[in-house]
Amino acid sequence: MNWLTNYIRPKLRALVSSRPKTPDNLWTKCPNCEAMLFHRDLEANLHVCQHCGHHMRLAPTKRLAMLFDDGKYETIELPKPAVDPLKFRDTKRYTDRLKDFQAKTGRHDALVVAHGKMGGRDTVVAVFDFDFLAGTMGTAVGEGLVAAAKLAVMQHAPLVVVPASGGARMQEGILSLMQMPRSIIAVEQVKEAGLPYIVVLTDPTTGGVTASFAMVGDIHIAERGSQIGFAGARVIEETIRETLPEGFQRAEYLLDHGMVDVVVVRKELRESIIRILGHLRRDHVALTGTDNSHAAAYSSLGAESLPY
Repeated sequence: MNWLTNYIRPKLRALVSSRPKTPDNLWTKCPNCEAMLFHRDLEANLHVCQHCGHHMRLAPTKRLAMLFDDGKYETIELPKPAVDPLKFRDTKRYTDRLKDFQAKTGRHDALVVAHGKMGGRDTVVAVFDFDFLAGTMGTAVGEGLVAAAKLAVMQHAPLVVVPASGGARMQEGILSLMQMPRSIIAVEQVKEAGLPYIVVLTDPTTGGVTASFAMVGDIHIAERGSQIGFAGARVIEETIRETLPEGFQRAEYLLDHGMVDVVVVRKELRESIIRILGHLRRDHVALTGTDNSHAAAYSSLGAESLPY
């Protein structure tokens, strides 16, 4: 027994422990069709399932690299408003919750604002991070949207906003709701400067975000299959006591009912934005934000000129 315990067992343990460990993040299960996707294939396909076409959520850094020319862009430092002005606490303090998500995501709040070239044109892009408190809109996000609008006006560049949000941030109460009119005013400043304002609706775009800046774009682009709405489908069904139609609040349903202008797959998103901006800013003629010139320019593209 001594030979087995003192010699053979240690040798076997050493042999097993010396084998390289397989990383646990090599495979991802598609939440729609449950197919196992190899991480390199998923990255190459911009986090879209190769089997069913389901569009998974995309981190802001990957989204920005996908949109800007050669993946090059610069982020701006956003204003930092007062933290937890209401001294909110549910199961834990709001300040502690913020610290947890700041450590998890590596950013101050749920919005990233960047600028660079898109199709050779100066463009400002504001992207939401759903991993930060479900991308909810608090005072920090409101300040970020105002900063993005001011930067677009200063650079005389179009503004592209990519929301992915659960709506207003309940931990900030009325202060969060105040960001809805603030964001509308910021967008109006961009339009008054004659600059295009494009919204890229991603999964999900809901609540106070939908009820404010996300639905006042010159052009609304939606990623395929995105959930877009105000209240949840279950809440609506319980309120009206009716069964909702299939695909309700999905991008394709909203396209059919005139709420969005175009639905695209992620691989075609960048080229679609560039093409639209090319028509809206053709010959660098300033467009007024008070008429329908942006919509007219979009309609002149024709159904065959945009990838649906």
